[in-house]
Amino acid sequence: MTGMLTKAQWQHLIPHRDAMSLLDTVIAWDDDSIELTTQSHRSAENPLRSDGLLRAVHLCEYGAQAMAVHGGLLAQRAGGIAAPGMLVSLRLLDSGTSWQYAFRVEHERQLLAEGRAAVMARQSA
Repeated sequence: MTGMLTKAQWQHLIPHRDAMSLLDTVIAWDDDSIELTTQSHRSAENPLRSDGLLRAVHLCEYGAQAMAVHGGLLAQRAGGIAAPGMLVSLRLLDSGTSWQYAFRVEHERQLLAEGRAAVMARQSA
């Protein structure tokens, strides 16, 4: 496992910006997994809030952003840049140009959501 990284060390690797960049710190990561923390769920400025609340479906966005950070770190370590992707499914998808992740979102060690997500790389125009 590789150690802790501040947002400033990985923010440039993902397309999410400003309030839509929901994650704060990479705690640890390796070839197969990543662990991050955040406080954005507590913010009244969180763009996913509706009527002052985050819905369970929004937890998938946290998982998807963790996937983007992980892909960016892996590509950077290999000397490249991760191809831009688009979340296409929250079910299993198997393709040579896709990445599949299981994700788990916890708060104070209590499970809030878990699932699987897949991202397909965009084809260059």
